[in-house]
Amino acid sequence: MTRGFRFAAATGLHKGDRPYQQDQVLVLDHPRVSGFILAVVADGMGGRSGGRKASDQVLMTARQLFTRYRPGQDEPADLLRQLLEEAHMVIKLTALSSEQEPHSTLAAFLVTPRGEGTWVHAGDSRIYHFRQGRLRKRTRDHSYVQMLLDRGEITEAEASSHPQSNILMGCLGMTATPPPMAIDTNDPLQPGDVLMACSDGLWPYFETQEMGSVLAQHPPRVAIELLMNEARARSRGAGDNISLAVLKVEALIEPPEFAHR
Repeated sequence: MTRGFRFAAATGLHKGDRPYQQDQVLVLDHPRVSGFILAVVADGMGGRSGGRKASDQVLMTARQLFTRYRPGQDEPADLLRQLLEEAHMVIKLTALSSEQEPHSTLAAFLVTPRGEGTWVHAGDSRIYHFRQGRLRKRTRDHSYVQMLLDRGEITEAEASSHPQSNILMGCLGMTATPPPMAIDTNDPLQPGDVLMACSDGLWPYFETQEMGSVLAQHPPRVAIELLMNEARARSRGAGDNISLAVLKVEALIEPPEFAHR
């Protein structure tokens, strides 16, 4: 018999075959109220220094805002909206000291102790919700390829190998247009459910069902290692930076009653 659930979380980060690391990832437990968890993935772009500065700014902003967040008083969606807006503004300011204009994607989710989750994303870093290994929901990329898919001009199979898959239609740090504001929620989490945020260094190498199966069968730390190692193998020496954050809901088992004579 189950008597509730607990959260298990882990992160993964790998440089891939790139000369430097521009992705950043974190998972934070709220400093004052246990059970409120924030996960953030940021995929920076903009040369050796610009991309890393951009992703660092996303994480710094997330830490500051989550420390000030008041569970029960502040709305999760407001926090995530503020994270996107403030990180966008700070990244634009870092352009003054970068050799290229810095940008970053964002994929973040905030989960409450009741398993209620709120998401925000911009760019092609994704958030997935799996239940018993099956996809319940995922974000839609702000990319040129996603736009072609939405128009019915290409198929899912063509999208996976499209030569312009790296063109983004929206992200943090762009000067011409504001970042897209995509706020969403997931169904209340149940034991066995998994939320995963990841950059495009991971998801292009897998069918969605493959990822769901690995995440369902293993604890977060083990699943992350398996997914990163397989992505590295499938990239054949041309892999991008990889970052991912995984949150899994684990059932708490009621201990059996002892028999009395």
